[in-house]
Amino acid sequence: MDRRLFWSGPDCRFCVVPATPARADSLHTAVTEIIVGIVVVSAAIAVTATVLIIHYKPKKIAITGCVNSGPQGMSITDEKDNRNYTISGSASGLKTGERMALEGRAKKTGHTMIFEPHRVIKDFGPCQP
Repeated sequence: MDRRLFWSGPDCRFCVVPATPARADSLHTAVTEIIVGIVVVSAAIAVTATVLIIHYKPKKIAITGCVNSGPQGMSITDEKDNRNYTISGSASGLKTGERMALEGRAKKTGHTMIFEPHRVIKDFGPCQP
């Protein structure tokens, strides 16, 4: 076979170019891979966002104990774990010397536990010694 048939020179009468047939299924495969990649990345972003939101969302807790007054302000000692919380924020509805169930958010500032009450769940009456 003559080599000149494969080159497009000035003396070439017929130019033969080896062609690869276009395959529709290779395009379909590429599109499918792109769609799968988009779905996987979207799922990973959704899972990561959910985990971060759940992890960093401040949790509401309920504390039951006696409300005391001291030099630092009002405090409450949780009956479940005997932790002492300094009450911050609005203290409306809280009565010193009363055993109460409160709902709110707990924060730790250094060695001090701070409780920010949002509502009074129940007032059980005076504290028992």
